[in-house]
Amino acid sequence: MPRIAVDVNPAVREIATGTEVYTREVCSRLARIAPELSWTFFASRPAAGLGFDVLVVPFRRLWSQVRLPVALAATRPDLLFVPAHSIPFAWPGRALTVVHDLAFEKHPEAYSRRERALLQVTTRWAVRRCPLLIAVSESTKHDLVSLYGADPRRVRVVPNGGGETPSVKPAPASRLRALGVEGDYVLQVGRIETRKNQLIALAAVERLDGLTLVVAGPERDPAIAARLRASPRCRVLGLVDRPTLELLYKQARAVVVPSLYEGFGIPALEAMGRGRVVVASRVSSLPEVGGDAALYVDDPHDVEALAEALAKAVADGPVRAELARKAKARARTFTWDRCAAGVVAVIRELIL
Repeated sequence: MPRIAVDVNPAVREIATGTEVYTREVCSRLARIAPELSWTFFASRPAAGLGFDVLVVPFRRLWSQVRLPVALAATRPDLLFVPAHSIPFAWPGRALTVVHDLAFEKHPEAYSRRERALLQVTTRWAVRRCPLLIAVSESTKHDLVSLYGADPRRVRVVPNGGGETPSVKPAPASRLRALGVEGDYVLQVGRIETRKNQLIALAAVERLDGLTLVVAGPERDPAIAARLRASPRCRVLGLVDRPTLELLYKQARAVVVPSLYEGFGIPALEAMGRGRVVVASRVSSLPEVGGDAALYVDDPHDVEALAEALAKAVADGPVRAELARKAKARARTFTWDRCAAGVVAVIRELIL
């Protein structure tokens, strides 16, 4: 039986953004989809509710580069699968990784010099070392080819999931009042940073009567967060739990994704799966996700165009109803089961 080692360390982090969600969702399905393979999931610390057993090998720093290779040397798997892009330099065996985006190249200002250097080195190493690579979108595949010289024949595109019916019940409506959210609002989900373009979203919302911008996500850029909080038309909630996020999606008049760049765009897909109308930038991967079921602005810096699109999105009528119907139908084609099955297909391609 082929033995597959999996680095699930992102799944045990306390703050779950895109990479962490991806690791949890995909890895919880691998053993069910491919029971003929022997799976061992490695992490630096335990975590509850993952849906799979984890072999904990503690280490404080540089876990994936120092401690994980030691554990792999003892277990000698046939393949190492890394859902989050960093292949250990000391691992001599076969490896497969997932490249989620190259935002550190497209928007270097959002990263410290050390973070960007590490991401550049590990990405180059992955392109060199892995016989195959997984990209989460055609846009990310294009970036790998154009920026890192990856052979397109070695890159498999496996889209993310997230469009299925949510399994978590939304928090009670009273939670919104407790958060200071009242009246109609447009929701934006994601880290507060330059490439997420929250300030342009706020400027567009401020041109429309009776709307508030609600931003849910960790604060990467304190200066942007402060400017958002200074507006009476914005509520900055920080990172929220899943029931609260489900409530925010449920009650939102629309969801805005005006990003300057996305490797995939899980919030757009989640919103569509809940029948919300999405207004997005026509850049990078977002048209791949939204298809004809979203409204787009060609220039994410165009406040007027974004305000016009949002006005269409929140107005009751046949256009809004048709977009909501299309959104749900399209989202159903992007599931975590399908994503995990795509990952398994690439793993089988490598070892069988």
